[in-house]
Amino acid sequence: MEEVEHKTMRVNGINMHIAEMGQGPIVLFLHGFPELWYSWRHQMPFMAAHGYHVVAPDLRGFGDTTGASKGDFTKFTTLHVVGDLVELLNIIAPDQKVFLVGHDWGAMIAWAMCLYRPDKIKALVNMSVPFFPRNPIIRPIVALRAIYGDEYYIIRFQERGEIEEEFAQIGTKTVLEKMLTIRDPEPLKLPKGKPFDDSPVILPPWLTEKDVDYYATKYEHTGFTGGLNYYRALDLNWELTAPWTGAKIEVPVKFIVGDLDLTYNSAGVKDYINKGGLKKNVPLLEDVVILKGVAHFLQQEKPDEVNEHIHVFFQSFSSSETSAL
Repeated sequence: MEEVEHKTMRVNGINMHIAEMGQGPIVLFLHGFPELWYSWRHQMPFMAAHGYHVVAPDLRGFGDTTGASKGDFTKFTTLHVVGDLVELLNIIAPDQKVFLVGHDWGAMIAWAMCLYRPDKIKALVNMSVPFFPRNPIIRPIVALRAIYGDEYYIIRFQERGEIEEEFAQIGTKTVLEKMLTIRDPEPLKLPKGKPFDDSPVILPPWLTEKDVDYYATKYEHTGFTGGLNYYRALDLNWELTAPWTGAKIEVPVKFIVGDLDLTYNSAGVKDYINKGGLKKNVPLLEDVVILKGVAHFLQQEKPDEVNEHIHVFFQSFSSSETSAL
């Protein structure tokens, strides 16, 4: 990772930190929560070595990206975040389509980007969170509370300041260790006043003390509010995206998920992915990969497999372009 170059770009009214390396067609990597550009530390050198220019930003509100008011969650809609990325691409890849990779909230932003600006995207590899079309009947938070109850993590994240205070009492590093090592496929519940049990965390081989320290250093500086604001803007996203009700993803896609991922094991999601629902809403879905025995942070847990899936999929588009020339 010594070859990674770090820059700060002024985009859409914020100062966006990006990490980049390599030369060639651009691959834009979008991280989730509680993560950073660093979540792609295994993918970046691999793709750079295979002839790509890889770019991994800290998204709005995360890490070394600054300038967004974290006290105002209304500035963290998918429209804002996609706006940041479109302006970034206008600077680093004018008049070009790019390859896109997303995970967790990065996957949701990637789906949104393909809805709003498909002209910017050549192909997408998305992980963990499938595309769900907007339900015009019910707001997301109402639906999630009805299904999972008040202790469900997304519901617990709604009250501004409350979960931040509980996380502060536990300690930033411990919170990150707990969240990054979740392997229980059941819905994540964070009981009020005691979101995590007291059992010590044993780091798995794929997550080192150095990795956790990197995340912790950044989150100790920024706090968690920036990332939590994405969850707090879910209902606002629902309001603002009414014009895209019924819209489909018209970009070539490969979708990857672990079979122990809590998202994959959420109500109805397995059937939606495996019985044609996802394909109906993503007509250009070319492949669905279910990684056995793998949990939510799959690109860190199984980097070699994920790297190969990304490379093979994008290579098919690069090869077709070369053939056309």
